[in-house]
Amino acid sequence: MSFFRVLLSIIFPPLAVLDRGCGSILIVTLLTAAGWIPGVIGALVILNKQE
Repeated sequence: MSFFRVLLSIIFPPLAVLDRGCGSILIVTLLTAAGWIPGVIGALVILNKQE
């Protein structure tokens, strides 16, 4: 997880998980719509997972 990805997930969470697939984008977008902090946490969790 690079510094750029962490910064991007704080500023705009759905854009940070763009390469992780449609499901990840949908989940993070819904969490961001529910509140900014849940979206950031969701993006950081998805980015932290090892593939």
